[in-house]
Amino acid sequence: QVQLVESGGGLVQAGGSLRLSCAASGRTFSSSAMGWFRQAPGKEPEFVAAIRGSGGSTYYADSVKGRFTISRDNAKNTVYLQMNSLKPEDTAVYSCAAHYSGSYYYPSAYGYWGQGTQVTVSS
Repeated sequence: QVQLVESGGGLVQAGGSLRLSCAASGRTFSSSAMGWFRQAPGKEPEFVAAIRGSGGSTYYADSVKGRFTISRDNAKNTVYLQMNSLKPEDTAVYSCAAHYSGSYYYPSAYGYWGQGTQVTVSS
């Protein structure tokens, strides 16, 4: 069993930055790839970023590449999403998830999800 709790969301002006955190409980955290997804009202969940268990490989959606950075601290059982140069179109509920099987880019590949944290970017 893995429990995930996100924090760090909020309201920020366009061009600003936020850092999201996802604290995980469970003995398999360090061996699990982790992902961030976001969902805007009326839209399907969208892949944002993923990181392998070792932290050695990262993956990004084209829409956030160069602006967002995913990282993890296995000693703290925490994964982060540093978001810079935020745009109004980044507004969404951001959720972290623990990978189970399959492509990192699809929600169906993840077995555990956090409750999400709201990110609102004003223009």
